[in-house]
Amino acid sequence: MSVIVFADTRGAKVAKSALETLTYGRKLANKEGTTLTLATFGDAPADRLAALDANKVTVARNIGDADNQQLARFVADVAAKEGAKWVICSHDDTGKAVAPRVAARLKAGEVAGATTLPNEQGHIKRNVFSGKAQAWVELKTPVKVVSLLPNSIPVEAAQGTATVEEFTGDTGTAKVTVKEVRKAGEGIPLPEAEIVVSAGRGMKGPENWGLVEELAKELHAATACSRPVSDMDWRPHHEHVGQTGLAIRPNLYIAIGISGAIQHLAGVNGSKVICVINNDPEAPFFKAADYGIVGDAFQVLPKLIEAAKKLNAEK
Repeated sequence: MSVIVFADTRGAKVAKSALETLTYGRKLANKEGTTLTLATFGDAPADRLAALDANKVTVARNIGDADNQQLARFVADVAAKEGAKWVICSHDDTGKAVAPRVAARLKAGEVAGATTLPNEQGHIKRNVFSGKAQAWVELKTPVKVVSLLPNSIPVEAAQGTATVEEFTGDTGTAKVTVKEVRKAGEGIPLPEAEIVVSAGRGMKGPENWGLVEELAKELHAATACSRPVSDMDWRPHHEHVGQTGLAIRPNLYIAIGISGAIQHLAGVNGSKVICVINNDPEAPFFKAADYGIVGDAFQVLPKLIEAAKKLNAEK
């Protein structure tokens, strides 16, 4: 009875969310006294896959991430062959689409957006009401599907010696055709960032974003923005965080000139520490902040940048 982890291992290096999912799967496999099988896809070389923390790797070379139905058939097929009791995915865009399809195929219960391993009673914690509360969920089906919320558990490095095999099953005919790929560009992907510097309409225009980018550079952080900013094309859409954008859980979230509407908070309230900079002392964001600065961003940011540069010079 194996534990199956479905993760994306493409790219120059394995994404942090994939490593988190593998760490979760390894802990669960050790707890259950069983083996861990990684189900992945793409063109990652076999030696890199073998080095991951799994007992076995099954890789599908003939499908991409565009057709979630093919990916679901692939994962369900691997789970059935391995007699899996648990199937673990990351709660990212691909995992959100694949996990419920796999659960339906395997007639399995699912916990979406889990933040913990099962406790002694078999209950798994997840966020509810946009992160304002937590619920403990018990799965009673023979096969259980869990999607792990990114940044919920720390990655534990391990050197694996997994056996790697090519998937030869039938995933059906692809029903999705990719006509264009637009990459987000260089920099730290938002879901993987430990520190995020975010800004809103308080920056008054895209021409002032240099201050935000400079602070992010000094802090080795990713940049983000509120929905109105992306709607006005001040910043690219992939930087939009909130209920209708990306949900992130960095160690530090710095919000500059963002009022803190509930839709924005829903995407960032899982952050370990929130720091707010706003010239309105009544801004709702201050109620959710761990630290707050009431002041003009154009006066505060240069001082923060100077302090960050001084700190970096002392290292």
